[in-house]
Amino acid sequence: MRTRVVALEAQTGRRERPCRSALQLVTLQLVTPCRSARFTSVDTSPAPARGPSPDATRAGNALSVGGPTSETDGHTLETDATDTDSDSAGPSRASRRRRTVLLLLALTAVTSATALVAGLLSWAPDPPVPARPLTVTEAERLAAMRVTNLRDLRVGVHVTAGAGAARTDLVGWVDWSRPLLYLDVGGPGAGAERGLLQSAGPVLVTRPDPTAVPTPAAPPLVPPPDRWRLHRLTPGAALAPVLDLLLGLAADRPDPFPAMDGSARWVARDVVAAGPVDVLQAPLPTATPPTPASAATAGTAATGPDGSTRYWLDRDGRLHKLVTRLPGVGPVTVLLNRIDRPTLRPVDALGGRPGLPRALTDAEQRRLDRLPARLRGQGGATLTLTAPVGTDTNLRGAGWLSWAARTAYVAVADLGVPDRRTLLHRDAAGLSRTDVSAEAGGGGAAETPGRPPFPVPAGSWRPTRSPRDDLDLLVDAAVAAAGPVAQRGAAVRVREDLAAGRTVDVVELRTGDARLRYWIDRDGSLRRVELHTGPGAWAQVDLSPAVVPRLGPPPRAAPPSGAPRR
Repeated sequence: MRTRVVALEAQTGRRERPCRSALQLVTLQLVTPCRSARFTSVDTSPAPARGPSPDATRAGNALSVGGPTSETDGHTLETDATDTDSDSAGPSRASRRRRTVLLLLALTAVTSATALVAGLLSWAPDPPVPARPLTVTEAERLAAMRVTNLRDLRVGVHVTAGAGAARTDLVGWVDWSRPLLYLDVGGPGAGAERGLLQSAGPVLVTRPDPTAVPTPAAPPLVPPPDRWRLHRLTPGAALAPVLDLLLGLAADRPDPFPAMDGSARWVARDVVAAGPVDVLQAPLPTATPPTPASAATAGTAATGPDGSTRYWLDRDGRLHKLVTRLPGVGPVTVLLNRIDRPTLRPVDALGGRPGLPRALTDAEQRRLDRLPARLRGQGGATLTLTAPVGTDTNLRGAGWLSWAARTAYVAVADLGVPDRRTLLHRDAAGLSRTDVSAEAGGGGAAETPGRPPFPVPAGSWRPTRSPRDDLDLLVDAAVAAAGPVAQRGAAVRVREDLAAGRTVDVVELRTGDARLRYWIDRDGSLRRVELHTGPGAWAQVDLSPAVVPRLGPPPRAAPPSGAPRR
């Protein structure tokens, strides 16, 4: 065989590489499979010296061009069968190897899952840390909690009071520095208080919205200017003790040091949005500032789910959550957002922004001194009246005012009696009133009544020489602004504000027992007169310069026939 291969190489000039073994083919089958080759035998027996025969020539040419087969003298060496056997052995071994690896991976996964399930079934949580008496540091933080709240001024609140159909939700802010509450009241148990609420000290005003969705949202930072009214919380109502609780979470001095006998205890550690906190258990503070509902909740004890209130306090003594129970309310949860603390603006009924009172400048004093002459020169104005003069009496009005004739004529509606109007007439002779139906009194809704009928109708007018109530005082003060000015130095500038799109100076002065505010624009025109009413709210008359009709005195009713004439 070797002799024939050497002879073939000598004739063709090519060297054929022998095929690799079957083991090598299995190892390298994915790289370069061995190509099968056929070797054709060549007769090397001695022969006479003559030129190559045609058959030999054709055989040599076939080998030189790599033909698939070469035949000489009918002898052929076949290697295809051996190569085919070697190629078929490789893939079968690789398939077995892959099946083995997959089987091992499946067994590993099953073993891991079994160990995990067994671990979960046998796992038990660590036992909770038992409650204990407060340490000195914890007691100091709890005692200073209300002082810390007052120092931080204000905070965002979300309160849930009651449960089920009686639940009331409150979302908004509390400003302990004034104090001031500004909340949106909702939930299934909100009742007549559904809507916006503001409370400043003993005065509480609401803006009812019966159509509001049950779920409350944060109220607008700039409160709506209209539809606010004085409101009295019914003693024993669920909302009253909740408002007392919110305002009572601040004080100007530390509380008495918590007792170390176990009545005040450390309960657990927790994590809130602001970070880690300690949960402390102790009674509610007993001293609370005067609030609209303090009489309804005085002397009541508040307890938490386990007999006492729980406080979520951080390392700096800041309160983040409070859970308690209130009599007549049920469970109460208070969440405090310490970073949501915008500057709040009281509504006009509560006096508006507090400002920084100071003495008048020379320019401001000159405008005040020239005010009466300027008003008489203007002649008159249309007026709009908003007067919360009692918890059950919220008045709205519209009409005219003449500074030249020192006369006013107003139709007044009481929100509690929407189908009636009171016609108020003020002139040099004094004040007179008469009550008529809403249609006869100018029409319009109670919130926005129309101007009174003109000319002044006859009727049962009730005259009086001097103002009898806050409504008389407010209308009289608006007319009297064209009279003598208050003594120099008695007025102070409260703040700068806006009225009808104009910048004004709010000037406060006292005349007798009345506390008045004049809103004077930079041109020296009077835009608003405010009166501090008996309940502690502010009533307003907004003025817009205009030409007004001649407001004569109300006609007197003809005396009955046969009555003596005076």
